[in-house]
Amino acid sequence: MTTPDRRGTRIAHIGVAVRALDDVLPFYRDVLGLPESPLDDADGARIAGLAAGDSLVELLEPAAADSPIARFVGKKGPGIHHVCFCVEDLDGTLARAKAAGIVLIDEVPRIGAEGKRIAFLHPKSTGGVLIELSEY
Repeated sequence: MTTPDRRGTRIAHIGVAVRALDDVLPFYRDVLGLPESPLDDADGARIAGLAAGDSLVELLEPAAADSPIARFVGKKGPGIHHVCFCVEDLDGTLARAKAAGIVLIDEVPRIGAEGKRIAFLHPKSTGGVLIELSEY
């Protein structure tokens, strides 16, 4: 049996907006059995990472009332906030997205919760899903 090639675009993580980590974390950790993976807080959110195979589930709790996660939870309630795809060439992917008419939230990559370069694409250009791109 051959080992699948791990290069190329893949799902890095799913961001799930929650009202309170303490209320939701036991389900993912204790019921589903996902091990915790330490992550730094970022963008006004407390983040709990959980390993799900080669991907993560990031539970995102608002840490500030004016944060993007607080606005999301206030408007839509808890739920899937974004999908993050890991790409080999973030700058090239952003250039292709821009050339294709995709609205970039981040014109220039920035450092995300895992210390990797990231950028977000606007959901009005991606079928209603907030997309985060992360570099290997």
